[in-house]
Amino acid sequence: MGLFDRLKGDDAPRVAFFGIDGVPYSLIDEHPDVFPNLTDLKTEGSGGPIDSIVPPESSACWPALTTGVNPGQTGVYGFQDREVGSYDTYVPMGRDVQATRLWDRVTEAGRDATVLNVPVTFPPQRNVQRMVSGFLSPGVDKAAYPDELRDRLEETNYRIDVNAKLGHDEDKTEFIEDAHETLEKRYETFSHYVEQDDWDLFFGVFMTTDRVNHFLFKHYEQDGEYQQEFFDFYEKVDEYLGKLREQLADDVTMVVASDHGFTTLEYEVHFNEWLEQEGWLEFEDEDHSELGDISEDAKAYSLIPGRFYINLDGREPDGGVDEDEYESVRNDLKEKLEALEGPNGNKVADRVVTREEAFRGDHDDIAPDLVVVPNHGFDLKAGFKGSEAVFDVGPRNGMHSFDNATLLIDDADATVRDADLYDIAPTILELLEQDYERTEFDGGSLL
Repeated sequence: MGLFDRLKGDDAPRVAFFGIDGVPYSLIDEHPDVFPNLTDLKTEGSGGPIDSIVPPESSACWPALTTGVNPGQTGVYGFQDREVGSYDTYVPMGRDVQATRLWDRVTEAGRDATVLNVPVTFPPQRNVQRMVSGFLSPGVDKAAYPDELRDRLEETNYRIDVNAKLGHDEDKTEFIEDAHETLEKRYETFSHYVEQDDWDLFFGVFMTTDRVNHFLFKHYEQDGEYQQEFFDFYEKVDEYLGKLREQLADDVTMVVASDHGFTTLEYEVHFNEWLEQEGWLEFEDEDHSELGDISEDAKAYSLIPGRFYINLDGREPDGGVDEDEYESVRNDLKEKLEALEGPNGNKVADRVVTREEAFRGDHDDIAPDLVVVPNHGFDLKAGFKGSEAVFDVGPRNGMHSFDNATLLIDDADATVRDADLYDIAPTILELLEQDYERTEFDGGSLL
């Protein structure tokens, strides 16, 4: 809201949301020296750990966070979803999100929104002041609206994401430098449009935090070689968020949140390999490389992260499980997943959730039949090219967690307790003093 609006008597409150993808609350809480600004935000306002969603994967989490409803309503379940009645898969984009986004509610009420770098928002919408799409966008030239934004981002060398391939190198120096540069450009852009735009809702996401966690989190938790570099990066994150807070006017409430937590990765779990070894998954030939190669004799298959589908006759093209066998087959698979142990003797699954427990809505036709919520240390994979082992170690040493996501609200009247990702959207709307129906959301306001 600008000066002209205030002169008109429009004194409605505003909200500035800053996402810190994958930052666990415990990291902030246990290191106030690294996070003095976020610690002040928490102390002067409210904050705490929150739960993510099932499954805790960014492509599903951000649509849920920005709509306040579960994947059964958003229609997005993960980085890769399958077509209805087909083995074909696709990568969900912004237009695949079927529920109403926060900024759409704001604009429908005649107010303004600036939306920068939110995952799963490509192509950029044109009903907001400006938008640059985030994760999964092909490039700034196609991801930014209007042209003025695109031109400025290209001139300032803005990047949608860090070069994650650099993190695969044993020497993390180039990756860390790239992460700092990406973070700096993101901050400069946020800072510029916080000042310039006449917004009621500012919604921006720092994605680089997730990338740094994937490749440096074990160094942080286990006093590794790059622990100090990890802390140095997060000191910069905190510094930037502190500066952004200082820029905000008195009528703006700052909200900072992550979409999931993070923990050290000990083993990758290749579930389709496990299903094949256990006799649940068969392929038409040995050179299988994708979902469409499975045999009608298969009972189940998996998609990341930890999603399991019964190969049901009448739903899957070559379903090998009759409808009257569905419940018994699913229960059998659930029991086996609950009993599965890793090489260290720990259970892979913290729990196994059925589709009825996790998903409800008009777009649950591609919902998985079971979802494994893993114990810390087990990162769930599901390729179709045939892994040599069920348990393996890859280039990443950090993984998402369902628990320990972050929510900080610069409002002492907020109570962050027993909360989850679905509570963020209705909380923001209440901060904006914007009406909504309580039954529209899977969560509730924390005010």
